[in-house]
Formats: sequence, structure tokens, C-alpha cells
Amino acid sequence: MARIQIPLDALTSRLNLGSRFEGVRSQSVSTRFANLKPISEFLDLKRLSKPANFGAAQGRINYNLAYFSSNYIAVAIMLSIYSLLTNLTLLFDILFVCIGLFGIRKLDGRDLELGFARATSSQLYTGLFVIAIPVFIWANPISSALWLVGATGVSILGHASFMEKPIDTAFSEEAV
Repeated sequence: MARIQIPLDALTSRLNLGSRFEGVRSQSVSTRFANLKPISEFLDLKRLSKPANFGAAQGRINYNLAYFSSNYIAVAIMLSIYSLLTNLTLLFDILFVCIGLFGIRKLDGRDLELGFARATSSQLYTGLFVIAIPVFIWANPISSALWLVGATGVSILGHASFMEKPIDTAFSEEAV
């Protein structure tokens, strides 16, 4: 059976994704969030309109993804927090694993001695994961992850495609 090869470069080059993420890796978190645009500019209802065609939508998306990138990261973080707050079982399991790992590491390789029992570090790790893995599966993380991808994509791409470019950038593009 022949394998289907998808040219990823052809798909990603239209949205210029390769160079867009290079700047994200080189910036610190404080620098990244210092670039947040004001909420009045991010949610300016006067600049919302339907793009005339796919080319106009693509141009808006390219411009807005670069211009509002810090705001879009903040939206993705808020949606992630909302996803965890609405799936309390997943939140509990994540906290359970983090606190359990922290507690086991605090023992520094020593055994946990209770009045009636003694447990080695490997037994504690095994017990932690024997409890955490079924709870994790029961929490349905795939559903939360797919919801998060869909909600983030619709929110960010919807905003980026419907938000017009500022007038000064439209005139500067015509001169070129």
C-alpha cells in the first residue's frame, strides 16, 4: 500500500507559520506579555467586518496573528483555565500527581515510615500512578484537549479574520 505524503511546507508556508514562531521562542514571558494590546483595541467593534474574499481574510489573519499575538496567548491561557475548572476530575488528578510527586521527592530517597507500615520510593511511585492513571482516563482528557483546540482555534481565527487592519497599515500596503 502506498503512503500518502502531505507536503507540510506547502500548507504552512501560506500562513508563514515557520517564521512566526521563531520570535516566540526568543522572547521572555515578561517581554511577551508587555506587548499586550489594550482591551479597547482588541475588542474594537467598529473594526469588525466580514472579509470580502479568502485573500482578504488571509491578509487579516496574517496581520492580526502578529499584531495581537500576546492577546491571543492570553485568550488561550484563559480558555485552558476554563477547561480545567469545568473538568474538576482532571484538575484534581493533575493536582494529585503534582502534590504526590512533590511529597515523594521531599523524602530524598528515604522510605516512608508510618507506625504500622514502611513504603519505599518505588512503592510510593507505583501507588501514585496506580491511582492516578485510572482517574486520568476517567477524567476524559482527550475531550478537554479537543474542546480546547477547537475553542481556541475558533476564537483566535474568528477574531483575526473579522478584525480589520488599521487604516494606516492599509494605506502603507497600497504604496508598496
